[in-house]
Amino acid sequence: MRSRSTLSWIENNHSLERRSFLRKLGMGFGLAACHSLDSNGLRADGTKKHLRSKDLLDPFSARVPDFAPRAKSVIFLFMVGGPSQIDTFDYKPNLQGLDSKPVPESIRKSLQTSRHANVFHGCKDELMASPYQFAQYGQSGTWVSQLFPHMAKHVDDIALIYSMQADSNNHAPASYQLHTGDVRGGKASLGSWITYGLGTENTDLPGYVVLFDAGPLGGNANYNNGFLPPAYQPTRLRDLGLPVMDLLPESSLASGQRQSIDLMQHLNQMHRSERPGFSELDARIANYELAYRMQSAALEVGNLEDESEHIHQLYGLTQSESRTQNFGRKCLLARRLVERGVRFVQLYDMPDKDGWDAHAKLTKNHDPRARWTDKSVAGLLTDLKQRGMLESTLVVWASEFGRTPMMQGDLGRQHNAAGFTIWMAGGGVKPGMRIGATDEIGLMAVERPVQFRDLHATILTALGIKYEELSFEVNGRDERITGVAGTAKPLYELLV
Repeated sequence: MRSRSTLSWIENNHSLERRSFLRKLGMGFGLAACHSLDSNGLRADGTKKHLRSKDLLDPFSARVPDFAPRAKSVIFLFMVGGPSQIDTFDYKPNLQGLDSKPVPESIRKSLQTSRHANVFHGCKDELMASPYQFAQYGQSGTWVSQLFPHMAKHVDDIALIYSMQADSNNHAPASYQLHTGDVRGGKASLGSWITYGLGTENTDLPGYVVLFDAGPLGGNANYNNGFLPPAYQPTRLRDLGLPVMDLLPESSLASGQRQSIDLMQHLNQMHRSERPGFSELDARIANYELAYRMQSAALEVGNLEDESEHIHQLYGLTQSESRTQNFGRKCLLARRLVERGVRFVQLYDMPDKDGWDAHAKLTKNHDPRARWTDKSVAGLLTDLKQRGMLESTLVVWASEFGRTPMMQGDLGRQHNAAGFTIWMAGGGVKPGMRIGATDEIGLMAVERPVQFRDLHATILTALGIKYEELSFEVNGRDERITGVAGTAKPLYELLV
């Protein structure tokens, strides 16, 4: 039944075309939706919304966490392609004695009745011992392979999770799940969720930055804002040259740039006032202003030459291999960004199309990739610790899955989502902590299996966010990166 006000409007505007009428009516629905985000920040049932409507007009402003945070920012080091856990951190001495033998029947049966039964696809029924030597390091006596001699020195600062699991054995879906909580593309990434919930502490820089060369498998659906307002999409910075392409205006235009920006923003505000409820327009206005402010801030943060020779050596910038230098610059830039209040930095180790995807000749793949990253990651941990920043910066080293102990092809390993290793350091993480375990050959998590939603809930908790209250309504449903309420299990034992 039509309301009296709607009928009156139609009678007074009978000459309008049907298309114009529908467009204006649609704006009315947008206004109603916007009105529902009232200033008291409550849903209809009285529960608190994480983001109030007024924050959409200032999306980068810092917001108060739900409780005292352990960490203020995150540096996420993503090793694209799946490093082998049994050749890096998950030492399996029994596997060495089973070289060339079939998978033990007890392990085979346990996997065949699980959701990870497809882990055998594409593999030989032949176990392959690790070609790498392992040794114990630190007071914790943690086993680390010879691939990571520099990271091995930091084992007492990091917490290892040996029992991660993903829902997919394919790169893109597993990578999407690690980034967004869902194997399907199109959802909001962890970095977008965190800046949506907390904003940034430096309004002259983006709250969420991505650093990469070739980029992750599956493309920008890994790190995009998805259904969250466009203001929470990431900004890609470069580690060499100008941090952002076309950052500076022509010299002839520079003197009048502020006036031009003010005029453009005034016109944008006029345009938006006629179109309530369109978050894309709010994002445009905020991003234009951010882009103007970034011109000096981004130049300063990207000037790595400001750092001492000692820091350049620490991060591997003086090494002979260009790929070591490239990754080292990204790690150093990540430190400089969080030092200046950037909330989330996503750093991808993907210098080419292959990543750590060692389907054949494991050593030919893993040897150089470990060499290109080991020193820089260790340098980042050392630098953060020396500056007193590690306790407020959560560092995560992870991939979409691990690799099988069974051989594939010519001395390679297949994808393995059933059990693999990641680690975390700083930001309220208990140093030297060890969680979970895989079976005797490193194939499947058998002790304290950890899902990606558990990892996300742990990271949000470290940042002082009530992870089940961090939500966004999409088509009448509250979306969360941690999934359906009550399903995520934060690793509270890992946090101080």
